[in-house]
Amino acid sequence: MSDKKLEILCDMVTTSHTRIQQDFNDINPMVGVNQKMREMGVPVDAVTIDCLKNGKRIILILHDQQPDTISYQFSFKDKDPDEKFTHIPFSELTAKTLYDWMKNYFQTSTD
Repeated sequence: MSDKKLEILCDMVTTSHTRIQQDFNDINPMVGVNQKMREMGVPVDAVTIDCLKNGKRIILILHDQQPDTISYQFSFKDKDPDEKFTHIPFSELTAKTLYDWMKNYFQTSTD
């Protein structure tokens, strides 16, 4: 994966994360970048956004073989992700999209 795409993604996540923290006192997401799958021979980088308040997680995947696509899933920190991910063109993902995902997903109840 181009380190540039990962850098762009991380910048978008940082922008949306900062805005979420400014706008919502009850949402304080934790962001992580994971490149360990590469050590196991899987050519992907993963970014996770966790809401500690309710255990919800947003997973973003950059795959070397699909550099123009982001795979994502709304999941939970304490559960293995589902095998099925949704896909969005990299060019369509914005900091506003990420902000909206965090706002909408992290504020809904876990019921």
